[in-house]
Amino acid sequence: MSTNTTQYANSARFAHRWQQWKVARERELAHPHGWLALVSLDWLSHSPQEYPGAPGTWWQDRDAAYVDPGGAELTVGGEPVTGVRRFELVNSGSGVRVAAGEVEIEVARRSGYLIRVHDPSAPALAGFAGVPTYDPEPAWVIRGRFEPFERPRPVTVGAVVEGLSHVYLAPGLVRFAHDGAEHTLIAFNGPRGDGLSILFTDATSGVTTYAANRALELESPDDGVVLLDFNRARNLPCAFTDFATCPLPPPGNNLPFAVTAGELLPYERRRDTPDPRHAS
Repeated sequence: MSTNTTQYANSARFAHRWQQWKVARERELAHPHGWLALVSLDWLSHSPQEYPGAPGTWWQDRDAAYVDPGGAELTVGGEPVTGVRRFELVNSGSGVRVAAGEVEIEVARRSGYLIRVHDPSAPALAGFAGVPTYDPEPAWVIRGRFEPFERPRPVTVGAVVEGLSHVYLAPGLVRFAHDGAEHTLIAFNGPRGDGLSILFTDATSGVTTYAANRALELESPDDGVVLLDFNRARNLPCAFTDFATCPLPPPGNNLPFAVTAGELLPYERRRDTPDPRHAS
């Protein structure tokens, strides 16, 4: 296992492809109902209550979340909510969006149920100036090998919110070499249903990159071979907003060297935010 430089001998082409990835990544972050549009997070109680920015009354029981529109105009998937609506969701899975005018209320399950309001007029969205990154470097594309488990294993990890945990299925391990030493990372299934996803920290975490985690998506293994392109290591939503409940990396996914590639600590998290027009 070694750094794969032959495929990226044309550095201009490599940089162009990375720039395309970066533009698409920032376009996704700037979506009017994306993570930067979050303005609140509320945990539902077992008694119907009203919450700021979320019309209707909301509550939960052991199995599901509920909303009673109470005359408010709410829709789910374009269909009006005309009475009490029940949402039974998978823990740590994708949520459901309830539209209320210009805002969307996300219903999600993280042990208990929560609602988060996505508002296109959110200050964080209005002030978004892109994501600072290290310069792309072909040497940070590293060849590795995927070693599948006999059966996918459920792995429990912590969260950036104290007291929460997430459970993900791990299909196997990824092994790779760096500076003559071998490293092993637990891999989860990719967020879009294909490929692999790795949560990790490294020696830059809490220094130049977000302290809690970064994520790296890998294409599906080709005869067991995978490419770890650390230039595309990205921040999770919790790096941008306090209204996220992101998972922490599993034990062992802490790399002992500095991965000087991928996304840096967001401007929004820096005490002395530089002018993005002059930032590298």
